[in-house]
Amino acid sequence: MIKLVSENDFWGIPNWLFDIIIIVVAILAGLVLKYILMALTRYYKSRSTFSFLRSSVLHLGRPLNVFLPLVFLNITKTLMVLPPRMLAVYFKLLEIGLIVAFAYILVNLIDVFQDFVFSSYDLKKADNLRERKVRTQLQFIRKILVAVVLTLTVAAVLFSFEGMRKLGAGLLTGVGVGGIIIGFAAQRSLSNFLAGLQIAFTQPIRIDDVLVVEGEWGRVEEITLTYVVVNIWDQRRLILPINYFIEKPFQNWTRTSAEILGTVFIYADYSLPLDALRAEFDRLVSGHPLWDKKVKVVQLTDAKENVVEIRCLVSAANSGQAFDLRCFVRENLIHFIQKNYPESLPKVRASLEPIKQLPSS
Repeated sequence: MIKLVSENDFWGIPNWLFDIIIIVVAILAGLVLKYILMALTRYYKSRSTFSFLRSSVLHLGRPLNVFLPLVFLNITKTLMVLPPRMLAVYFKLLEIGLIVAFAYILVNLIDVFQDFVFSSYDLKKADNLRERKVRTQLQFIRKILVAVVLTLTVAAVLFSFEGMRKLGAGLLTGVGVGGIIIGFAAQRSLSNFLAGLQIAFTQPIRIDDVLVVEGEWGRVEEITLTYVVVNIWDQRRLILPINYFIEKPFQNWTRTSAEILGTVFIYADYSLPLDALRAEFDRLVSGHPLWDKKVKVVQLTDAKENVVEIRCLVSAANSGQAFDLRCFVRENLIHFIQKNYPESLPKVRASLEPIKQLPSS
């Protein structure tokens, strides 16, 4: 028996198999092209210093895994021999896929720009006030841009359907009333968003700022459009709504500069010679690498019932160094008093007198 080949078959290959071959070849061509591009730029990927090409290779690798095969599928779509209805569905899926893949590339290009800014404004500098300002604003700008890209992508996908275009035209007439209703329903979220924009540009806090908030000491690790993450000194994370920093008071130790004064309180007996303590304090601080050579003072700040309060004031370049310097000064001054003036450690004085006997009656 001789098998008849339909007029749409190619070289005796059924239409469905021909379509599968076209799809597989297009996908493989896209992946091969992506592999060639990655191979040509592999040298830049291994570099530690910033370059636009290196950052593009790192961020665009995954999006190209999707985008390039879709491009080849779009090029070869006219070769498909699907039925008209299925062909229309195939074309629509390709269109949606290309829109989403292109949006994926745009989001990662934003990350490339972010890498460039991060390389230009390094937080590791000793005086990094300007860097913290720029990075804080950049985080907000990036999130807003990503949100805009995603919104436009969803809109482009929806409006690629004829029915949605007609529906969208009808919805525009009621957008004013709808906006008011949504505004009331999402009042809290909108207030957080507006607070985020206010913080981004007025900057009461910035990335890497040192804060004392809710009784905790830590650094600002992340600022989003709705919340702030504070990395506490013991590696816990304190997460606060962003409008907290608009409505409530908090301490910012690095608002205008990272420099800070550290305080050490010593409580001793009245007999402790302050001149000797000052000389030891001056010796300890003057030779310490964490002291910034600006402030070192010993003062008698209070005289209590049993002890005197001695305040030692030192300055350092930032709060972390100030904390370490305070611990060093406190430990060594206590050791100095224990070794040289043990009788001047805090003590309780008592006077014992014999009880007089009452005369017998």
